[in-house]
Amino acid sequence: MERDKKIFLPESEIPQRWYNILPDLPEPLPPPINPATKEPLKPEELAKIFPMELIKQEASQERWIEIPDELLKVYRMWRPTPLHRAYELEKALKTPARIYYKNESVSPPGSHKPNTAVAQAYFNKKEGIKRLTTETGAGQWGSALAFACNLFGLECTVYMVRVSYEQKPYRKIMMQTWGATVYPSPTNLTNSGRAILQEDPDSPGSLGVAISEAVEDAATHDDANYSLGSVLNHVILHQTIIGLEAEKQLQIAGEKKPDIVIGCVGGGSNFGGITMPFVRRRLQGEDIRFIAVEPSACPSLTKGLYRYDYGDVAGLTPLLMMHTLGHKFIPPRLHAGGLRYHGMAPIVSLLAKKGIVEAVSYNQNPVFEAAILFAKTEGIIPAPETAHAIKAVIDEAIKCRETGEEKCILFNFSGHGHFDLSAYEAYLAGKLVDYEYPEEKILEALKELPVV
Repeated sequence: MERDKKIFLPESEIPQRWYNILPDLPEPLPPPINPATKEPLKPEELAKIFPMELIKQEASQERWIEIPDELLKVYRMWRPTPLHRAYELEKALKTPARIYYKNESVSPPGSHKPNTAVAQAYFNKKEGIKRLTTETGAGQWGSALAFACNLFGLECTVYMVRVSYEQKPYRKIMMQTWGATVYPSPTNLTNSGRAILQEDPDSPGSLGVAISEAVEDAATHDDANYSLGSVLNHVILHQTIIGLEAEKQLQIAGEKKPDIVIGCVGGGSNFGGITMPFVRRRLQGEDIRFIAVEPSACPSLTKGLYRYDYGDVAGLTPLLMMHTLGHKFIPPRLHAGGLRYHGMAPIVSLLAKKGIVEAVSYNQNPVFEAAILFAKTEGIIPAPETAHAIKAVIDEAIKCRETGEEKCILFNFSGHGHFDLSAYEAYLAGKLVDYEYPEEKILEALKELPVV
């Protein structure tokens, strides 16, 4: 009997509510801190750059938050996404493990990012905002927000990390196709950008720098708001639609639960999206492991400190308690641009601190080796970010081969790599550099942490 490789849900089974983990966390998140007063941030202090509905979601203690009907209609453009059983990868690895991946690459921009982009555009539109500003690394988030703004008739300004702007021109073209204005960050358009360029005219940029520019832009224009694609609580909330669908699909596949859930982490959105519904079950007593995978060149969870820090280089954002390498940390030019962030989502950071989330880091070359194996067996070329998760999946599947354990491994295939082929070209030519970041550089950046 032929086995199904893909498990589908009908559109009528799209989750009607997002899952909010805040009331279920083992302890409350430390509050965001106003950088000027060093006091806990008041919700109204965020109203300069965020719509009130997102501010409410950021601190909500409601376990389930309804998804508006208008958003559900938009989600139906690509949701529910398929859950794949990776039979060919299992066969190549000779593992008894059962490997499943949630294929978020089927969205129009090709990643998981539209799950929150369309929500943020919708709530901003409802409150009369005309333009959204944002940053993007590899371009998945920028293209997702450009897509969402186009749907809701908003202007979109994207500050794209310069090294990615140069490495990934096709994602820039995607954003422009959907009507966005895209700048290579740092720019001469903002005070924070000019300050960086004065120090280093050839700066490759970073997500922290681009965030500073986008926040400054929004804060100085009354008709504009800022939109963030990761890190914040409401972003992870919107992304839980991934894990909620996966729960239903695993049941259809005859799986009671995953033994291991894996995702790459830059700021934490795709990892949080697939894991949080299962973290709830772990907190209720089920035996499930969670593995967050990051690059050795930007190891915020594996080598950073759990401290209050700014989310951006210029110190314009609220201070968040998170794992951080220091807001002045500028990562090297690795190809996984979406993972080049100095910090980590407070939710993911707290769960890592409590030992509920494990973290591993890898260099670029073994990650691309894993990506090539996946492409040759499962057929889809993964984004460099997604390839980090695949590397951890392969390692865990090999452990199962060695022990004979028939574990169920679930991971988030967060995006395809069709616009990352220059990275594959460099790998295949033997030109990829492994950036194992020196401890002294990390310690130097950590000295810049603010005192709270």
